[in-house]
Amino acid sequence: MAERDDTPEIGPGSRVTLHFALRLEDGMVADETLEDEPMRFTMGDGTLIEGLELALLGLRAGDHQVLKIPPEVGFGFRDPEAVTEMPRSDFPSGLKLEEGLIIGFTTPTGEEVPGAIVELREESVVVDLNHPLAGHEVEFEVRILAVEPPGEQP
Repeated sequence: MAERDDTPEIGPGSRVTLHFALRLEDGMVADETLEDEPMRFTMGDGTLIEGLELALLGLRAGDHQVLKIPPEVGFGFRDPEAVTEMPRSDFPSGLKLEEGLIIGFTTPTGEEVPGAIVELREESVVVDLNHPLAGHEVEFEVRILAVEPPGEQP
């Protein structure tokens, strides 16, 4: 047990390597790295939303956890104002528009956000700009592979 106490724990600025799975309430996998390359990031760099980062604080290499993340600390609640109607002329003419299609949109601040087409009308398209996981409690499974304290070179 003394060995474990010497391993760094995840804190602000830590460089973390992990495998993860993000699942919806019904068990459907929304995103995961379990079968691919692990994710590497620095705590606080914006790679993960704050609620997922908070779930990692204090974990160490070798830790495995499955946590429920509610909407208020996860992907937020659905905002009815984020469903907007746009003229068909705003979309490229060669793009085959269909309900369920997810398209990247650029906000006035330059941020790229996904939007899902929810309805096609004669002259317009109704787009939902809510995060696809908004309003959902998600299950966040993590396996911590490595933790490097801030300031240490890889």
